[in-house]
Amino acid sequence: MADEQVTRDWLRRIRSEFFEMPGLRLTKLQAQRMWSLEPQLCETLLDTLVSSHVLEKTSRDAYVLARAAKT
Repeated sequence: MADEQVTRDWLRRIRSEFFEMPGLRLTKLQAQRMWSLEPQLCETLLDTLVSSHVLEKTSRDAYVLARAAKT
C-alpha cells in the first residue's frame, strides 16, 4: 500500500514538472539524477507516463511531454 502511494506521488510530481516546463527534455539518467530516484523506480515511472500518453520517448531516448498532453 505504501509503495503504491509513493509511486502515485512520484507520478504526480513528475507529470506536474513536465507540464510546468513544457520544453523539459530528460534522458532516463538525467531524470534519475534530477529526482534522486533508483534506476528501476525511475524506469517504471517513465514507462508508466509513456504508456498513459503523458510523455513520449524521442528517437534520442529523451522523455518529453507528449503532443496529445499539450492540447
